Amino acid sequence: MPLYEHVFISRQDLSNAQAESLVEHFGTVLSDNGGSVVESEYWGVKTMAYKINKNRKGHYAFLKSDAPAAAVQEMERLMRLHDDVMRVLTIKVDEHAEGPSVQMQKRDERGDRRERRS
Repeated sequence: MPLYEHVFISRQDLSNAQAESLVEHFGTVLSDNGGSVVESEYWGVKTMAYKINKNRKGHYAFLKSDAPAAAVQEMERLMRLHDDVMRVLTIKVDEHAEGPSVQMQKRDERGDRRERRS
């Protein structure tokens, strides 16, 4: 089955538990349609570059999935209809990266960045 990575942003006025329950909810949608969630991460509340639906911040969540295209389409459809989800991004990948995502790594573990110029 194809491998996908999904990032979605939910409204800032949700509690952390509600935002994490959205991750579980959309994971069950994938599993009900023949797919599986390989890994999920809750990135927390982050400030966005611009307002979306009058919100300046949002709860970010990340899913790695192994699912057929029909299951991903159904999950995206339900995300777009859900009132609490503001944005959805899904990409198809050849393979999932090992370990935590870049957002979850500590700043000193990201050694491949250049030094800032003053």
